[in-house]
Amino acid sequence: MYIEDLKFSLWADFIEREYLDNEFKDLIDKKIINGATSNPAIFKNAILSSDAYIAQLESLDDLSPKEKYEAVAIYDIQKAADVLHPLYQKGDDGYVSIEVDPYLCDDAEATIEEGKRLYKAIDRENVMIKVPATDAGYVAMEALVAEGIAVNATLIFKKEQALACLDAFDKGMQKAGKAVDTVISIFVSRVDRALDKLLAEHNIETALTGIYNSAMIYDAIIEANVPSCRALFASTGVKDDSLPPYYYVEKLLAYNSVNTAPIETILAFDADGKKEKALPIDKEIIIEHFAKLQDIGIDLNSVLDKLIDDGLEAFKEAFGEILEAL
Repeated sequence: MYIEDLKFSLWADFIEREYLDNEFKDLIDKKIINGATSNPAIFKNAILSSDAYIAQLESLDDLSPKEKYEAVAIYDIQKAADVLHPLYQKGDDGYVSIEVDPYLCDDAEATIEEGKRLYKAIDRENVMIKVPATDAGYVAMEALVAEGIAVNATLIFKKEQALACLDAFDKGMQKAGKAVDTVISIFVSRVDRALDKLLAEHNIETALTGIYNSAMIYDAIIEANVPSCRALFASTGVKDDSLPPYYYVEKLLAYNSVNTAPIETILAFDADGKKEKALPIDKEIIIEHFAKLQDIGIDLNSVLDKLIDDGLEAFKEAFGEILEAL
């Protein structure tokens, strides 16, 4: 844990082979991070921009693009899982996540089969299979948890998504007959990036909607009290230079939660961020802020729906670019 008293963890939202051999281990040894996450965009940037993958890719010429991608990604995830395994053995998280093919987001059976296949191929107990929170995704989450596979539910922008994930996890654990670790990845900063320009034009305080939306979802997760399930705050890098780089880590520091962030965000928080609990937030404050959005004609529900759709498309685009390049 980064903060033991709060059961608060910091995970690195980054995977790249040379980093895994060097800085990754250093951050773990210094007790700054105790887990890691990946997604198609992260692997795209790593595979297409780092020389560390050239030799392995040259040995995979006879494989299809997706087989090449999986060979490279599985190698990196195994490497990360091995470095993190001592933490996992101590009960200090030690998880690394890998996402299923985002093109399968509306196909439950294909997602289930791919999740099981990836988990078996990686062959590490401290791996979480990442599944987008779609109708098909909820079915897959239940099935994977029922197999005892840890799941990272991703691309959550709405409370309704989180509740569906919680229901899937609970049913899956009933079938498994044991507790299975899960996280619900709530996307934060993208909400503010979608709205802040308009809010500023109406003199409404910015960089708060994502915080308040996430706080509301966090409350729902805590209230549900599903065993071994935690809120994970994602999309916590800052794009607005007027904010401190650790803003979304500091403002969402909460009991029994995880924050996964870019390396530069983590280092900035470790150096200068407040290490004090920030959640829960008074519900009346959240309601008042959301009422201001409604007053200027913002339908937050529609905004969040669009962000979900955009997020899925971005994952598909990144995945497609990897396959095209390979």
